[in-house]
Amino acid sequence: MGGGVIDLTLDILSWILLTLGGACVLIGGVGGLRLPNFYTRIHAASLTDTMATILIFAGMMLQSGLTLVTVKLFAIMLFLLFTGPTATYALANAALLSGLKPDAGTLAAKNKESAGE
Repeated sequence: MGGGVIDLTLDILSWILLTLGGACVLIGGVGGLRLPNFYTRIHAASLTDTMATILIFAGMMLQSGLTLVTVKLFAIMLFLLFTGPTATYALANAALLSGLKPDAGTLAAKNKESAGE
């Protein structure tokens, strides 16, 4: 009797985590489309990518139980959590070194251009 309640609770919790992770991915996609310039877009993508990774992998680990699959999922999650922000930093740094200004594409930059400054 107790096992069924625990299984149901784990299923509900894992689906909540998976749904929240999917929502983070959706919000990050909207942010990538709506934000004004390159730097704000990669910032939104990096933050939502990290949070979505944690939530989705935690949900999958709850679904898989205490198995070798959980250990593998945890290892993949750690790899993604280390490489995602590092790749975002490298991308932003390369853009900055290539001459892309952080305020390019913002309203303040457009106002400066139209004022002739």
